[in-house]
Amino acid sequence: MTRRRKFGLVVASLLLIAGVITFASRTAIAEWLFARAVGRSVGADQAAALPDGLHVYVCGSGSPLPDADRAGPCLAVLAGKDAFVFDAGAGSIRKLVRMGFPMDRLRGAFLSHLHSDHIDGLGELMLQAWVGGSRATPLPVLGPQGTEEVIGGLLRAYELDKGYRVAHHGAAVVRPSGFGAVVVPLNLSDGKVNVPVYEAGGVRITLTRAIHDPIKPAFAFRIDYKGRSVAISGDTVYSPDFVTTAKGADMMFHEALNPRMVGQLRDALDRRGRHDAAKIMGDIPGYHASPEDAARAAKVAGVKALVLYHLVPSIPPGLMERAFVGRAGDIYTGEMRVSRDGMLVSLPAGSSAITFDQLF
Repeated sequence: MTRRRKFGLVVASLLLIAGVITFASRTAIAEWLFARAVGRSVGADQAAALPDGLHVYVCGSGSPLPDADRAGPCLAVLAGKDAFVFDAGAGSIRKLVRMGFPMDRLRGAFLSHLHSDHIDGLGELMLQAWVGGSRATPLPVLGPQGTEEVIGGLLRAYELDKGYRVAHHGAAVVRPSGFGAVVVPLNLSDGKVNVPVYEAGGVRITLTRAIHDPIKPAFAFRIDYKGRSVAISGDTVYSPDFVTTAKGADMMFHEALNPRMVGQLRDALDRRGRHDAAKIMGDIPGYHASPEDAARAAKVAGVKALVLYHLVPSIPPGLMERAFVGRAGDIYTGEMRVSRDGMLVSLPAGSSAITFDQLF
């Protein structure tokens, strides 16, 4: 064997040994990182470090259009020790759990209306509240007329799953009595601008009217706790009742559709012969607010900060956000943000501060 060949074999052996060591090291590091993450987060109350006050979790900032980064519309609120969810779009509940939302403190889910993109995560929410929240009683779901039919269908759809889980884990762990939901109808009589629909533990949730014709009724909400307040628009065009109810609130979360961008989608579909889809794109601006409409609502209501959510179309986070908001910044000069999934907004009690964190 030549000296060169011997040298080549030695080098190859050393490279092989180095590769094995590197692979083993990487595996060990990965296992250490996983164990560290489990030790720090799994089973921990990730909300325990939050100050007393209102905290809004953006669990879904998107639209019915498919988007890997944005789940369907969903906001969750932690008010002191009590937790609430407002709408449950597709994929939003998994985002909510990832954010460390305390399911064991969930007092109820509120539905603004019964469009599919606001309820297609509701079955997942019921299951997470039941199993993840260790519920012994069904989850209260507060919604408009028709909510009974929606919940009835979901109960039938998940009945087999319920049996599987109880049989596997046992009734002492997965309590059959906590499965499902109980419906609390929401009503707003003619002539009423708003009405309180939840008052307990210092938390007050007020119901008001959104305008989302032909969907009737459609609702918006205001949450008050220890001097801090948040208003949530649901799906609506500019709604005077919502603006009245939101007066003086710390924050407004308002849905927003960019008509110019949606128009471009419509035109592209029409050019490609997708005339039915183009017609839908042409219709939807008629019952959604533009960013400028949302800005006007925030200005008239006198809120301290505006967050746009339920974005149509679902733009990628980053550069396109500036184009999406259009002239909204000329109308409302307070703090304005375009929401992203994983955003946590905190309003501590006894303070005027508003902080924004991006959890993922």
